[in-house]
Amino acid sequence: MELMKLEIVTPNGVIFNDEVKQVTLPGSEGEFGVLPKHATLVSLLSAGIIVIEKADGTEVAVAINSGYVKVDEEKTTCIVDGAVAISGKDSDLAKALDEAKELLKKAEASSIAIASAVSKVEQIGKSF
Repeated sequence: MELMKLEIVTPNGVIFNDEVKQVTLPGSEGEFGVLPKHATLVSLLSAGIIVIEKADGTEVAVAINSGYVKVDEEKTTCIVDGAVAISGKDSDLAKALDEAKELLKKAEASSIAIASAVSKVEQIGKSF
């Protein structure tokens, strides 16, 4: 099984740095997925949810408000203005869900993108 390195960086430091199977990102022109050996690209990220499939098959969701991503064959690096983990092994999930909603509502993005991201946060909250 091929893996790639994923790093998510905020102004406060690195919040995720691990090997992953794939990642789905909220691009400025729509959601897109990245797998190992992906073609090199740089893209703007909009307010939304980053969904990470880890090497063990578990999923982690991270709400972001804006940023950009640099993808190459071995590593994907997301530089974001603000991020909140909203799923994964987190005992404070309810608090994280509220923080994610607030982060997304403060984002400078279209109301449709924000409504879509908030809806995803609420769906993730219902699954736990």
